[in-house]
Amino acid sequence: MASLNVGNLGEYLREQRRNAQLSLRQLADAAGVSNPYLSQIERGLRKPSAEVLQQVAKALRISAETLYVRAGILDAERDRDEVETRAVILADPTLNERQKQVLLQIYESFRKENGFGTEADGDEDDAARTNAAVVEAVRSGDGTVDTEGDDTVVRHGRKAPETRAAGGRKDAARRTRTSDGSDAEPHDPQQPAG
Repeated sequence: MASLNVGNLGEYLREQRRNAQLSLRQLADAAGVSNPYLSQIERGLRKPSAEVLQQVAKALRISAETLYVRAGILDAERDRDEVETRAVILADPTLNERQKQVLLQIYESFRKENGFGTEADGDEDDAARTNAAVVEAVRSGDGTVDTEGDDTVVRHGRKAPETRAAGGRKDAARRTRTSDGSDAEPHDPQQPAG
């Protein structure tokens, strides 16, 4: 396999791993990647994705931005704010993975709309529609947002089941049960409780 232009990254990773006194296997386990794959990265044979670099940086307790620059993914000065924003979102322990992805998609769509995204020549109307769809999916809580090529697709989940009365009628009031298991009378908000 021919060496890619990531030798500098591989040498740097090996140096950082040795400074952290970790074996190749220990770092691979901590970063969630395979031992052979990490070995190929260190030897300059593979170019890792930004996600893999993020995992390796976390395992080494170093800046992911430094790895992005060394891998040629990032121009150190120009994209510093973008990387920091993404890193903060990805590192937030209060967000689940779906929420992190939705936030990253919203962030990227705003960057595109403002001419700073990966496709600066994108249509502003498309970006505005994307933002509206993503925001609506987040508000409703029943959708997931996927990006497919240049398109953002909002997929809506199932609606909550409707309350049905005996006989399958949809329009009945929700019934509650008493401690003996029988149906309690529905509470009428117009009548005083008692």
